[in-house]
Amino acid sequence: MQKPIFLLLLAFLLVSGVGAQEILTLDKAFQIAETSSPDLQQSLLNLERFQKNLEAQRAALKSRFSLDVAPVNFSRNRRFDNRVSQWYTNENFQTNALFRVEQPILLTDGTISLTNEFGWQSSNSDVTEIESQVFYNNLYLNFNQPLFTYNRQKLELKELELNYENANLGYVMQRLNMEKNVTQYFYNVYMSQMNLNIAKEELNNTQKSYEIIKNKVDAGLAAMEELYQAELNLATAKSSLQDREVAFENAKDQLKLYLGMDLYTDFSILADVSMNPVPIDMEKAIENGLASRMELRQREIDIESSQFELIRTRSLNEFRGDVNLRLGISGDNKNLNQIFDAPTNSPSVGVSFSIPLFDWGEKKARIAAQEAAIESQKLNYTDEQNQIIIGIRQAYRNLQNQLNQIQIAEQSQTNAQLTYEINLERYENGDLTGMDLNLYQTQLSERKIAYSQALINYKIELLNLKIQSLYDFQKNEPIIPADLYLEQKN
Repeated sequence: MQKPIFLLLLAFLLVSGVGAQEILTLDKAFQIAETSSPDLQQSLLNLERFQKNLEAQRAALKSRFSLDVAPVNFSRNRRFDNRVSQWYTNENFQTNALFRVEQPILLTDGTISLTNEFGWQSSNSDVTEIESQVFYNNLYLNFNQPLFTYNRQKLELKELELNYENANLGYVMQRLNMEKNVTQYFYNVYMSQMNLNIAKEELNNTQKSYEIIKNKVDAGLAAMEELYQAELNLATAKSSLQDREVAFENAKDQLKLYLGMDLYTDFSILADVSMNPVPIDMEKAIENGLASRMELRQREIDIESSQFELIRTRSLNEFRGDVNLRLGISGDNKNLNQIFDAPTNSPSVGVSFSIPLFDWGEKKARIAAQEAAIESQKLNYTDEQNQIIIGIRQAYRNLQNQLNQIQIAEQSQTNAQLTYEINLERYENGDLTGMDLNLYQTQLSERKIAYSQALINYKIELLNLKIQSLYDFQKNEPIIPADLYLEQKN
């Protein structure tokens, strides 16, 4: 449908007068946006935040080692001894270190820990006037296990995993959205550049028409009113050119801002808007969209997150228990190598229960509210499915309509070009006024712009269908969301 010679002429017009400017293609714009786009950088930072939170939680499930050291602890206290009904003064000097290893148990939500306290203590009082100096060591193995409640460690880890997956989906969606926005901004610049070139062409044609009528007026072959009209047409063409130059620079600034480019970098757009119709299978597009769209997985994550919140809600005022077991061995002696000559075993067992009695219906009401929230999330999932189907159908219909619009716009441009050439000859022969010729010139410019816009609209709508269905009909292959994840990209 598009002739090769026209493409060559179009490319020449686009780069003519650019000089040493940088030539920006759509593929190059994508490359710049992937590394510099502020929107994509924000999405990457959000993804990194959730990734680090997940890494931190996984690290927290490993053994934790800690060492508390108290090199100096001195006290002097006045105390009363009830046994002998006598006040006495006690001085105590102590130095110790506490080493702890703590291991969370993900399977049961319990915790097992090993602690060892080693120190030296010196103590005396004015009652006995005997100073006690002793080394001591306390070694304990502790186990704590909640009963009759949900596994908080598993729930928190699963939530962070879902948050990270959701952030990854958001990044993928942002990349696809970036492709759409870059394309839109890119073709906005292209159209502004096209309008500028057409305005230059209009000015050139108007200048020639002005010179023709001026020569005729000078030779007495045309009325002075024709010259006045030609001067007005020329001034209008110059004003239109200035307006198009301003619009072109503004469009370039918007593209630079979105791509994250240096605002002082100058460039010129080189775009291929040739017409290559792509066969579309709407049923395949809908099927692939429903199977692959990240928004559906995000709605599933919302449902799962709501169910987690329901678990927490049900734990309000819950009946629960805790079991604490401890096995320990303690020893002390004034000689360091004799600490465990007469050790003391220190076992302990503790079982406790928390029994709710009456909460005035608080728990029941909160559970009902959360169940309603879950149902709302399920409705959102169904609505998202319907929106995907509708969006793909609309994109398909728009594509078919754009094909018709392109044919009409191409024929209109051809007719406008022939009409202008015929009336230009009439104008040169004196059979047409300058005002009438200007109308034909304006009509031709509008038809050229309309044809270019129809071609661009088709490309943008084709890209929209690609994003809606996650299927590239140009390459005839599905877009796999996992291939767009950060890990895969890097």
